[in-house]
This record gives sequence, C-alpha cells and structure tokens, in this order.
Amino acid sequence: MARRAAGTGDGARVKGARRPELRLPPLEPWAGGELEPDGDYDGLEFREADLAGQDGAGARFMDCALTGCAVDETTLSRARVLDSVLTGLRGVGTDLAEATLRDVELVDPRLGGTQLHGAVLERVVIRGGKIDYLNLRGARLKDVVFESCVLAEPDFAGAHLERVEFVDCALKEADFRSATLKDVDLRGAAPLEITRGLDRLSGALITPGQLLDLAPVLAAELGIRVGP
Repeated sequence: MARRAAGTGDGARVKGARRPELRLPPLEPWAGGELEPDGDYDGLEFREADLAGQDGAGARFMDCALTGCAVDETTLSRARVLDSVLTGLRGVGTDLAEATLRDVELVDPRLGGTQLHGAVLERVVIRGGKIDYLNLRGARLKDVVFESCVLAEPDFAGAHLERVEFVDCALKEADFRSATLKDVDLRGAAPLEITRGLDRLSGALITPGQLLDLAPVLAAELGIRVGP
C-alpha cells in the first residue's frame, strides 16, 4: 500500500514492501553432523545447533527453521534460503556472499561482520536484534523490511534497493555510495545516520526532521560552507 509522508503533499509517496507469508509445514529435527557444500535441507528444524566454521556453500534450505544456532565463520556463500524462519542466530563473520534469501524472516539476530555482498534478498523481514558491519555491497534488495533492529555501520555501497522499509530501526553510519534506491522508506529510521552516499538518496523518502539532521553531512559532502 502506498504511504504518505507526514507533513508532505500528495506527491510524497512510496510503494510499501511486500512481506513474506510463511506457513512452515511440520518439521523434522536435524540429525546433526556437519553441513555439506551443495547440501539439500528440506523441512528441517535446526535448534541450538553449533554450525560455527562449517561449510555449507551452495546449500539449499527450504521450509526450514534455524533457532538459536551459532554461525561464527560459517560458510554459506551462494546458498539458497527459501521459505524459512531464522531466529536468534548469533555469530561473527558469517559468509552469505552471493546467497539468495527469498520469503525469509530473520528474527532477533546477534551478528557481526556478516557478508551478504552480491546477495539477492526478496520478501525478507529482519526483525529485532542487532547486526554490526553488515556487508551488502552490490546486493539486490526487493521487498525487504528492517524492523525494530539496530544496524551499525551497514554497507549498501553499489546495492540496488527497491521497496525497502526501515521501521523503528536504528541506522548508524550507513554507507550508500553508488547505491540505487527506488521506493525506499527511511522515515522510521531513528537515528538516521548516513556517512557516505547522501547524493544517492534519490528514490528515498525521509521526514523534514531527518533532513535537518542530515544537513551538516549533506553540506560537507557538497562542499557547502556554513557560517554566520
């Protein structure tokens, strides 16, 4: 549904993101062991599993639930995560480069240095938790919602964002250099801190108050000197 920015005219609208509609089937407990490259995991529940350091590059997770799992230095590059719910994941250096996440809910993560560069995210909700140094360089995000979470120094450089919403979300020291934005709703980001790439915000919607907060950085980026 199109939204109207408070205090703006009828022309200030963005298209809202489509959220995933997940109905997981009855799940079988994962038998344990090691993840396998190009493995196929269908209808499984990974609960409190220690996946740290394991290699699941190119694997497919379909109709799965991962709950309370450790993913420190876990390799999931080029993996496909489809119609799945990931709750309470924790870890540093998880590698999801060039992965595909479609119809996914990521709830209350505690992650740092997660590599999602070149990834494709479609109909994804990230709700709660905190992610530090999220690398989304060159990624494609479509119908993605960041809700009630903290993103510290996320890197969106070169990414393409379409119908992306930030709802009650802290966005700290974000980098949007060379990014392309279309129907991106930043009004719910508080604070909204953008250190690089303010010139790439065409296609985004912000509030008048956010514009004032960004004014010093915008002036510096444009080489504008402000004085009495």
